[in-house]
Amino acid sequence: MHPYAELARKAVEEYVKNRNVLSCPKELPSEMQKRAGVFVSLKKHGELRGCIGTFLPCEENIYKEIVRNAIAAATEDPRFYPVQEDELNDITYSVDVLSEPEKISDISELDPKRYGIIVTKGYKKGLLLPDLEGVNTVEEQLMITKMKAGISPSDKDVEILRFTVERYK
Repeated sequence: MHPYAELARKAVEEYVKNRNVLSCPKELPSEMQKRAGVFVSLKKHGELRGCIGTFLPCEENIYKEIVRNAIAAATEDPRFYPVQEDELNDITYSVDVLSEPEKISDISELDPKRYGIIVTKGYKKGLLLPDLEGVNTVEEQLMITKMKAGISPSDKDVEILRFTVERYK
C-alpha cells in the first residue's frame, strides 16, 4: 500500500475507533510537505463506501489534507452512513492528488480517462475524477458532472476546468 493510502487508512481507523485526529509529525517527507487538492475514496468489497475531497488545497500540506479528507470520506459523505468499526477490515483506500485545474476552451480538450473535470455555473459546481469505471465518453463525463452540480445536462453555458490526478492505492 502506498504511504498516502496507508495514511488515509490510519486516519480513518484512529478516528472511527478513538475519535482522534492524527496529528502531523514535525518531520514530514518532502512529498507530503507540498500543497494540493486531494480526494480520498473508500471502497468496501469493490463498491464505493465514501469519497470526499478538495480540488484546491485547504490545509498547509498534503499530510493534513489526506487526514482531513479521509475522515470526511468515512464520516461525512451524505450518500452513506458513517463507517463503523466492524467495517474497517473490509475497506480499501485510494488517494488522488490533483493537479492545478486549468480552464478549457473546447470539449475536444477533454478525455475522461486522462482528465477529471470541474463544471461551474454561477454558484453551482460539480467535480468528477478521471478514469472512473462506466464513464467512457466526454458526453457521459459532462452529463454526470452537471447533474452532481445541479446544472441541467442540456445547459451549454458552463465553465469547464480540467485536471489530472496521481492515484495512489
